[in-house]
Amino acid sequence: MRYLVAVTLLWAFSFSLIGVYLAGQVDPYFAVVSRIVLALLVFIPLLLRYRGSTSQACAMAMLGAVQLGLMYIFYYQSFLLLSVPQVLVFTIFTPIYITLLYDALSKRFNPKFLMAACLAVLAAAVMRDGVAAPDYWLGFAVVQGANLCFAAGQVGYKKLRQAKPQQGNAAHDFGWFYVGALLVALPAWLVFGEAQYPDNTVQWLVILWLGVVASGGGYFWWNKGAAQVSSGTLAVMNNALIPAGLVVNLLIWSRDADLLRLFVGMAILVFSLWLCRNTLSEEK
Repeated sequence: MRYLVAVTLLWAFSFSLIGVYLAGQVDPYFAVVSRIVLALLVFIPLLLRYRGSTSQACAMAMLGAVQLGLMYIFYYQSFLLLSVPQVLVFTIFTPIYITLLYDALSKRFNPKFLMAACLAVLAAAVMRDGVAAPDYWLGFAVVQGANLCFAAGQVGYKKLRQAKPQQGNAAHDFGWFYVGALLVALPAWLVFGEAQYPDNTVQWLVILWLGVVASGGGYFWWNKGAAQVSSGTLAVMNNALIPAGLVVNLLIWSRDADLLRLFVGMAILVFSLWLCRNTLSEEK
């Protein structure tokens, strides 16, 4: 749980940094490739000493291709269509995707986890930004593509670790996660990318931060945390990023926010997490 909380705080800043410094100013495909390459460089020393199986490496690469490569392509495009608060709020359906995917793969149904996921969606809806954007519904569809990719990657990693919990340090093969992501993002950049690169130091520093810290550390810690909690807790924590991101957007960039809605939404999220307490043993 501590990994999920820490990464939630870390990623809360990423939403605003992308929306303020990169969206509409830097080619989104270049931004995606840059983040993945920087994250891969963090794990290169471990990859060079990799002694695991080919099947494990391929599985990690496939998860990275979906959870990171495809997700980022959808994700960065959404910032061109929507405001930062709207992108945050449109992620509200991720908990339901996680719960249903995990239950389908496990061939069971846990109504308590689905209820918790629905409460997380309700919490996010309470904190929604009611201002419509010109491409509102297109933006909604693009964000759902990102949500599905992110949910599938998390569930896949969780199931992989449950199936092979004995395979040493999780960091030793996580570099393949970024290799898979790069195999998706690089061709997309070469085909669809434009010559719109960072033109100031701040933008380069933002990309460096997003690549090395938010991606290089963030995705490893998040997936490690995902493997240690129940699917219900994981589903709810996916929406904990919404109030965290809105608070950052409010405090640092002085964006308007309805504090009553924010407080009520956070209270519902806390209750949904309470529903999932001490339930990891139910999935083993």
